[in-house]
Amino acid sequence: MSTKNTAETVLVTGGCGYVGSHTVLSLLESGYKVVVLDNLSNTSESGTTAVIPEALKRIQKIVGSEDPIPFYAVDIVNKPALVKIFQAHPEISAVIHCAGLKAVGESGRRPLDYYNVNIAGTVNLLQTMEDFDVRRMVFSSSATVYGDPPKIPIPEDSPIIASMSTYGRTKVFLEHILRDLCVASEIKQKEYEQEQERLGAPVVKNYRWSALLLRYFNPVGAHSTNLTPFLAQVAVGNLEKLSVYGNDYATKDGTCIRDYLHVVDCANGHVAALQKIERDEAANNYECKAYNLGAGIGYSVLEVIRAFSKAVGRDLPYVIVPRRTGDVPNLTSDATLANKELHWKAERSLDDMCVDLWRWQSQNPTGYSSL
Repeated sequence: MSTKNTAETVLVTGGCGYVGSHTVLSLLESGYKVVVLDNLSNTSESGTTAVIPEALKRIQKIVGSEDPIPFYAVDIVNKPALVKIFQAHPEISAVIHCAGLKAVGESGRRPLDYYNVNIAGTVNLLQTMEDFDVRRMVFSSSATVYGDPPKIPIPEDSPIIASMSTYGRTKVFLEHILRDLCVASEIKQKEYEQEQERLGAPVVKNYRWSALLLRYFNPVGAHSTNLTPFLAQVAVGNLEKLSVYGNDYATKDGTCIRDYLHVVDCANGHVAALQKIERDEAANNYECKAYNLGAGIGYSVLEVIRAFSKAVGRDLPYVIVPRRTGDVPNLTSDATLANKELHWKAERSLDDMCVDLWRWQSQNPTGYSSL
């Protein structure tokens, strides 16, 4: 990953979450400046007015900076608050959008909340970006947009569907919204240039959008619906045993197969996507395009349990329970396109993921609140 010569400023929404905070760190290490927005709903500081959340304090320590990272405890459904952030930081040139509700099972019980936050909130963000002439976005999408795909490993041209969960549907809808926005921006730019030509005036405005859609495959520890955080909670004694949702799938051991991605690799993928946008725009190329972020290796639930048990040093208890609505048998990525065009590749193994997550969890058994 290259280091920038000039320090552009990137707004990271959901920047105190697991993927978001690692992306903030990756951006800083790559020479960017950052502004962070997060409503703290998924942190131990939820409901507080923390000036600097613990995640950002740790990032500052890692990068050796005494300057606090600009942070706003703001929800993306609050458009006036979004406007104030862009007014306070006219230097923002791009957005990495990680904010949103992300639990597959919960989404079916709270559909209105998911549509409000994920879709209405993102539309608020896009409208605000448009108003402030910020038209670069790296969007955190998900492999759930593929539903139960016809081909494994899954290429980006696999059909995206209305999905099998409310959460997945919000990601599908948002991908369509971003594609529509990019198409409309090309039309607007063409109309503007034609009008400037008619008037004999120079072209001074650029209305075109660039949006890259990152469909990632189970970043380890990214949110509470992932397998590994529950395993970590079993390992530290906060949970008695892990629930394995179904063992009758058409897979090698009957449990679901997933492509697990180290969160650091995932974070680096966001920076690589932003750098591709910069390269493309320098060549006058603007597009909306999807990329898989995955290791390209599928592991079953039982294989992951064994790997995490190895990292912990003892067998972790689990119980087989009925299937969970929205789960599909196999989600393994074909990440060839990201390898080639983003100059990005997953570098860390499943054992690395388990060791790193166990190290963090054992040092922070109840999260940041254990400090």
